[in-house]
Amino acid sequence: MPNKLRKVSRHLHLWISLSIFLPVIIVIGSGLLLQVKKEIDWIQPPTQKVNQTPLEEATDSSSTIISSQQILQAVQTVSNAQLTRWEDIDRLDIRPNKGIIKVRGNNHWEVQLNAYTGEVLQTAYRRTDTIESIHDGSWFFEGAKLYLFLPAALLLFVIWLTGIVMLFTTLKSKYRKKQARLQQSS
Repeated sequence: MPNKLRKVSRHLHLWISLSIFLPVIIVIGSGLLLQVKKEIDWIQPPTQKVNQTPLEEATDSSSTIISSQQILQAVQTVSNAQLTRWEDIDRLDIRPNKGIIKVRGNNHWEVQLNAYTGEVLQTAYRRTDTIESIHDGSWFFEGAKLYLFLPAALLLFVIWLTGIVMLFTTLKSKYRKKQARLQQSS
């Protein structure tokens, strides 16, 4: 029985591995990029630093976070970001303790502002969102996430299980052979 189980596991392992090769390589490659996104500025722009006193420690009116109108006006001055109206903006990431407002556009451009003065600190293209959509499969086509990458993940789990079966049946077989040799030599 263990030999038959090992043989079935080996065949399943081989054919499933070949069938999910491409989606798994994509997930692993993009996952590796996402793991180092904070270390590589090309993937995700670094958060700038502001020499302003954090909000809770400030006592003067210069430490008030700028208004939403001032945010929009500030990003409109950055021509390559092409953020001219609120519909162009995907989200705001407001970090009062760091004195930063990150404005992310639908076009993946990010503008970092001084939260107190509205000064543009940095403008950069943000690749993290694209890499995340490649990682989960949604970048390729509608339904790839659910109908290609999810089954590949489930089959990867099956490969892991068949690998465990092959490992244990091989170890069990080697143990039995070793025991048989020890008994023959005694």
